[in-house]
Amino acid sequence: MKVGYVRVSTAEQNTARQEMLMEELGVERVFLEKASGKTQQGRDQLEEMLGFVREGDVVVVESISRIAWNTKDLLEIVERLRQKGVDFTSRKESIDTNTPSGQFMLTIFGAMAQLEREYLLDRQREGIEIARQNGKYKGRKAIAVNREKFAEVYGRWKSRDIKGVAAMKELDLKPSTFYRRVREYENAGKRRQSGLWLI
Repeated sequence: MKVGYVRVSTAEQNTARQEMLMEELGVERVFLEKASGKTQQGRDQLEEMLGFVREGDVVVVESISRIAWNTKDLLEIVERLRQKGVDFTSRKESIDTNTPSGQFMLTIFGAMAQLEREYLLDRQREGIEIARQNGKYKGRKAIAVNREKFAEVYGRWKSRDIKGVAAMKELDLKPSTFYRRVREYENAGKRRQSGLWLI
């Protein structure tokens, strides 16, 4: 199934051009977002789309700028799709993760993002060391997630009884944390244990 994601920056902008492209490409379901591309907040339809797609689907966008906030954001979205067995296509950049050239482009993006992460981590480590020397660094507090509660919400989300946004709200998790827990839960499907999950 071809699933489209259309985004415009403000409520005043017209989505007709992107929607027409989706129709030309044979997209069967379109998720339409009206939100700024300058922030990752307020992208509810993106999360709905990521929760909706299933193995064998293809996500189609007009351009990378329509779906991703930056290179890191793009790679995280594509990885979430890959984990679900979903391909990604961007018309403007001619990126198709089901082709060698598309995979090559993502490899380049990945290298750029890795370099950016390394610079950021270096700055973070320097800041943490300074804070530790001054006795101000306390570290990150772990968040506990009950496995039984997660399993119950996951089951309803997986069967599409509830949407991704609702599942995240029930579990009080951010999108990135929720989908990371989903992957870990599915990978450990045969090793279910009661108790708490530390994030």
